[in-house]
Amino acid sequence: MCWLCDAKSALNASSLEPSTHRWSSRRGFLLAAGAATTSALLPTSAEAQVDVGNASGMRRLVPAQQLEGAASQQYRQMMEQARQQRTLAPDHHPQVLRLRQIARHLIPFATPWNERARGWTWEVNLIASEQINAFCMPGGKIAFYTGILDKLQLNDNEVAMIMGHEMAHALREHARARLAKTQATSIGLSLGAQLLGLGDLGNAAANLGTQLLSLKYSRDDETEADLVGLELAARGAYHPQASVTLWEKMAAQGGGGGPGFLSTHPSGPNRIRELQANVPKVMGLYEQARRAG
Repeated sequence: MCWLCDAKSALNASSLEPSTHRWSSRRGFLLAAGAATTSALLPTSAEAQVDVGNASGMRRLVPAQQLEGAASQQYRQMMEQARQQRTLAPDHHPQVLRLRQIARHLIPFATPWNERARGWTWEVNLIASEQINAFCMPGGKIAFYTGILDKLQLNDNEVAMIMGHEMAHALREHARARLAKTQATSIGLSLGAQLLGLGDLGNAAANLGTQLLSLKYSRDDETEADLVGLELAARGAYHPQASVTLWEKMAAQGGGGGPGFLSTHPSGPNRIRELQANVPKVMGLYEQARRAG
């Protein structure tokens, strides 16, 4: 894989210019000094404009700290493996700069959806792969594959919708809830188990291995992630209508055949209609963010 060749086609106008925010010396995007600056642009009304209800109570059966620790370990292993295979994009790669710039615009709006996000060490990396895929692990560990950027020819607004969607899975703790439901069912536990000690559920969180990326989210989880991601992107000054054009592109690619984003996030007319119905709810946030930016 030649990153220099990729860089020529990936470079796209001034939106990919490096930011003046402070960076860590280690690989990965870290939200640091930029948080205070960007937070000044937060809308005066912090109320959510989309309605997704409360997060699942089942998630409390799995210790968040253990799950986030397992996710961080798995993420480091994945990035190291990609580095050894020469598929991990370097920090100066234009698409990496692009992804991290978009992340800077979205991350300051994460905490209202999950107070734990205040302490997360966010990271964004890019892996060379034909897969149409992206993910955000618990604790804010984000990765995109080049296939999703190249094959769908995504603009920045559409990338922000994918990133917001994946961030929403982490913020709404869908993996934590899904693991709790799966494990609790298999060992006969209920919410009352938290009064007696977590037992096997705590161990499951600490020994997830590759399960994190293979957990299947429910239709309700996907709807929540769509809507929360839509709002995150709108607050970050990315056009809400891009949520619709994104999934139209997904639909054109087809949702079957093989692992990756399309097999776990099937597109369809119902999904597009739901997003289209919620676009007007966040247009005010988008317009306010554009004026502030």
